[in-house]
Amino acid sequence: MKSVKLQNEDIPSIALGTWSWGTGQSGGNAVFGNYLTEADLKPVFEAAMDAGFNLWDTAAVYGMGASESILGRFTQNRIDVLISTKFTPQIAGDHDDAVEELLDGSLKRLGVDHADIYWIHNPADVKRWTPRLIPLMKSGKVKYVGVSNHNLNEIKKAASILRGEGLEISAVQNHYSLLYRSSEKAGIIDYCKENGIVFFSYMVLEQGALTDKYSTQHPFPSGTRRGEAFNSEVLVKLESLIHVMREIGSRYNASTAQIAIAWSIAKGTVPIIGVTRLGHIEDAIKATEVTLTAQEIGDLEAAAKESGVEIRGSWEKPMH
Repeated sequence: MKSVKLQNEDIPSIALGTWSWGTGQSGGNAVFGNYLTEADLKPVFEAAMDAGFNLWDTAAVYGMGASESILGRFTQNRIDVLISTKFTPQIAGDHDDAVEELLDGSLKRLGVDHADIYWIHNPADVKRWTPRLIPLMKSGKVKYVGVSNHNLNEIKKAASILRGEGLEISAVQNHYSLLYRSSEKAGIIDYCKENGIVFFSYMVLEQGALTDKYSTQHPFPSGTRRGEAFNSEVLVKLESLIHVMREIGSRYNASTAQIAIAWSIAKGTVPIIGVTRLGHIEDAIKATEVTLTAQEIGDLEAAAKESGVEIRGSWEKPMH
């Protein structure tokens, strides 16, 4: 298992996401059309841990606590799990202890006494919320701090606030894929490399659009957020990119999903892969074994650009 340094700690080269675990508001049923039970997910968790993928990414807002609760039941009595969860300003109370209050709720659901990585989910008010992380870091409730969906200026502002107390940002988590390279164009990935910050890329598979499982003949589940984003018109535009991904994959005996993940690793990022089936763990294992050439990376990026497809989530703003 390849690893990456997060400050002084070794973490897997791929993190596993639980956005689609559990139902409810912003849960797996609403976003992905999934209705997954603990019985469905437990074997996936066990297979991942057996393979060395022990960094799990969740958030209080995923299913409004449902995702954290399921993960917490799986991780009971295990000391080999790394937990990454998030403070979402939009669901916080309007008082000074709102960050700690939400963190305490997360820790209770997860059954742990600290978060290995605690993220500010979006930059609703950098000056207001970032300082609230300082006492949590100093008390040990939060080991490493990250910011998500922040642009370069917002990242620098948050870093400056923490630096004033002798602390630092350890991680940035943004949407980054072959179809959405805004963080790269804005200089965020270079900034992270220069400052020893780990860049976590989410939606590297574009919610399944880059897995070759969906097409005009096999569309996404209707009535879901991803079904609306990747409609039949968009899926047609992606056909040439999928063809290039298939071709490159054939050289490595790898699927298009595995190639998309391998690309994000080759770009110096730690992808967060949503896992709901055993096959997703196999994808992660295989992706870590694929080392793409510079030519292949260039071919993939050229085909992605040619497709003209760039899907930005409703919660996202441009990075540059």
